[in-house]
Amino acid sequence: MPKQQITTNESAQPIGAYSQGIRVGDFVFVSGQGPLNPATGKTGETVEEQTAQVLENIKAILAAGGASMADVVKVTAHLSDLKYFEAYNKVYATYFPDPKPARTTVGSQLNNILVEIDVIAYVGEK
Repeated sequence: MPKQQITTNESAQPIGAYSQGIRVGDFVFVSGQGPLNPATGKTGETVEEQTAQVLENIKAILAAGGASMADVVKVTAHLSDLKYFEAYNKVYATYFPDPKPARTTVGSQLNNILVEIDVIAYVGEK
């Protein structure tokens, strides 16, 4: 199956050598997204604001690839400090219907942001 690049102006543009997303068959892979608002070019200050913007960016890329948040099966999230976990988790939970996707959340050294998230979605048989 050939890879199909996913691009949208509704999400922050890549700042490196990667695609916003890739679709291969029934799977959509979304690259790690940061909290940059594509309309304003700004980043929220709190982990709640940043988590919401990251997930809005992901939602836009998924939509451009023919998927939704309900199709997400795996999430990997990076927090600049695990002290933000509870606040991040409250926002995160509002974006995914049950059953929630499998998830890994780790503390990572991030450059001037509090959260980065990537996802994998399955859009085959439902």
